[in-house]
Amino acid sequence: MTFQQQIQQGIPSVLPQAKPYETDINHAPKRKDILSTAEKKLALRNALRYFEAQHHTELVGEFAAELETYGRIYMYRFRPDYKMFARPIGEYPGKSEQAKAIMLMIQNNLDYAVAQHPHELITYGGNGAVFQNWAQYLLTMQYLSEMTDEQTLTMYSGHPMGLFPSHKEAPRVVVTNGMVIPNYSKPDDWEKMNALGVSQYGQMTAGSYMYIGPQGIVHGTTITVLNAFRKIKRSPKGGLFVTSGLGGMSGAQPKAGNIAGCITVCAEVNPKITHIRHSQGWINEVIENADELVRRVALAQANKEIVSIGYLGNVVDVWEKFDTENIHIDLGSDQTSLHNPWAGGYYPADITFEEANIMMASSPDLFKIKVQETLRRHTTAINKHTAKGTYFFDYGNAFLLEASRAGAAVMAENQIDFKYPSYVQDIMGPMCFDYGFGPFRWVCASGKPEDLAKTDVIACQVLEEMAKTAPVEIQQQMQDNIHWIKGAQENKLVVGSQARILYADSEGRVKIAEAFNQAIANGEIGTIILGRDHHDVSGTDSPYRETSNIYDGSRFTADMAIQNVIGDSFRGATWVSIHNGGGVGWGEVINGGFGMVLDGSKEASKRLASMLFWDVNNGISRRSWARNEGAVFAIKRAMETEPLLKVTLPTLVADDLLDF
Repeated sequence: MTFQQQIQQGIPSVLPQAKPYETDINHAPKRKDILSTAEKKLALRNALRYFEAQHHTELVGEFAAELETYGRIYMYRFRPDYKMFARPIGEYPGKSEQAKAIMLMIQNNLDYAVAQHPHELITYGGNGAVFQNWAQYLLTMQYLSEMTDEQTLTMYSGHPMGLFPSHKEAPRVVVTNGMVIPNYSKPDDWEKMNALGVSQYGQMTAGSYMYIGPQGIVHGTTITVLNAFRKIKRSPKGGLFVTSGLGGMSGAQPKAGNIAGCITVCAEVNPKITHIRHSQGWINEVIENADELVRRVALAQANKEIVSIGYLGNVVDVWEKFDTENIHIDLGSDQTSLHNPWAGGYYPADITFEEANIMMASSPDLFKIKVQETLRRHTTAINKHTAKGTYFFDYGNAFLLEASRAGAAVMAENQIDFKYPSYVQDIMGPMCFDYGFGPFRWVCASGKPEDLAKTDVIACQVLEEMAKTAPVEIQQQMQDNIHWIKGAQENKLVVGSQARILYADSEGRVKIAEAFNQAIANGEIGTIILGRDHHDVSGTDSPYRETSNIYDGSRFTADMAIQNVIGDSFRGATWVSIHNGGGVGWGEVINGGFGMVLDGSKEASKRLASMLFWDVNNGISRRSWARNEGAVFAIKRAMETEPLLKVTLPTLVADDLLDF
């Protein structure tokens, strides 16, 4: 069968041959055995309902073995034989160009060069899934190939519930992931519901089909590192940034360090992913010996090099070794998947990677003890460096949260706040999000590198023109992004789809998108798919990350994210998503995203102007109401440019009035 025919058949009526477990693929760790005997039977019933009854006898034992061996039913047998990657949009079968664009983005999320655990349908973060199993993938792709522009596909945590009649201006797909009752959002609740096949952790752009490989976070990390050096009034040249994690999202850190112009040491315990990142050029060197690392870093500091070093080992050893050897660290952070600490997101020190993987499945209680011991050691070493002048920030991965739960010394004197800031509190919030600047991204659906190059030029021209009259408050953000987009081709950021990201406010997003749409109408480029990271101004309520600089007591509320996805859906988004969890963990955040297809039409022009304006200014208005100075400035400016926008502004209260 052709690729198109395989897509259109969905779940095959004739069972394919069972597939061998491929050991050269980076696989998800075994999940812990959490289901009772009765629940395991229920999990099998849930899995088998995708298949005709005549196949149940053959599949039941196989699925039971997967559940026993891996802790999940992935249905490996049904993994497609065709290569998984984002094809040019014209190669997808279907009746709707918007649906074809979504198929393209789904396949990009599962591309072996992009996905962290592609055979388990996990894009990044250890558990950020596109689907729970391969039957869901096959059925979803079939539905999208059949869809018209008068239908909407509803996705329940990876399960395609079905195609429903709607209308042309409605989203083609509405995605929800992990939207469970609040009292059932503990980590073990996810383990159980995911094992049962009834819910999944979509992370952010994994479950919303908008991940563009590490490039997405390279830009945000570059901006963060640059502004962190500015904060400590030090040039990046010769400065040392120490962090950890080389997986899906965290793998961007060394590349960002190179672009920012510093020395980066990024520790990773997984040999496979370390060597993948090295082969992709995301790290310059790999070192496995701590003494050798000390010598190499000292040389780099002396020569003021720009170099990224992947240390194959535990980051705790790096922090401790650099302390005893008096290696000065300028910036420190961590980007292991501590939202998922008990299932492969963070590894204990002093035991091998292989031993840890066995322990987390066979002795989860002991594994938890070892992880928390390591978190305490990790924190102790960080505290020694910060006493010497290191600037440490939490990079939104729940490091400080889990360290505090482990009893580590991370609390401030008031025993309420953390002693170290979130990077959003100190950097991204006041410098970017409050002014409406966030991660705007696009994908060239043609798959042509020349289309991407043309969009880079278009975006740069728009930003340079805007910078001529931009207020002083946002000039730094404008210049950083002009510099970024000019170097995008040189830095070889594309992994998977022909995609790009930059930080822009609502005015910039609308103008860039409109310029793209006009270029499509003129035949200069092909179809463009717009999107953004959920890590943005408006789409995410996350009290320890995206909304950590909200100080009016509302940071634990999630009205903004819910309003965002509802508003996007009726203002023209091609697809929308809303998730429980993402970045900092299940039960810790609500986040949403969108995708929008530009086809050069007048209708697309109208949709992009309406939706992109709302998508950003929803968040600015909330931040303004929280009395964030930059956001008050930004929302007033937005109201001046759009007479239909009228936002409630806060009245400030004199401090001395409350002195009682």
